[in-house]
Amino acid sequence: MNRSGFSGLVLAGALLILLGIAGLAMPSFTTQQTNTVAKVGDLKLQSKQDNPHFIPPLLSEGAIAVGALLLAVGFFKRS
Repeated sequence: MNRSGFSGLVLAGALLILLGIAGLAMPSFTTQQTNTVAKVGDLKLQSKQDNPHFIPPLLSEGAIAVGALLLAVGFFKRS
């Protein structure tokens, strides 16, 4: 049997579970964006803007559930 397809399911499931746990552990993060406000010759005026991002708990829980399902399918197909 070709086991590489099944190990791909297991790997994808484990990755989704880890991403879901990380989303629950850190539900928000901030990125920073630098914008050029004005440019006169070699002089450049820039502003930095913080952009908050929120990960909904339902999305994290869904990733864990789908990851667990993929893990189960991967392990049961292997046997």
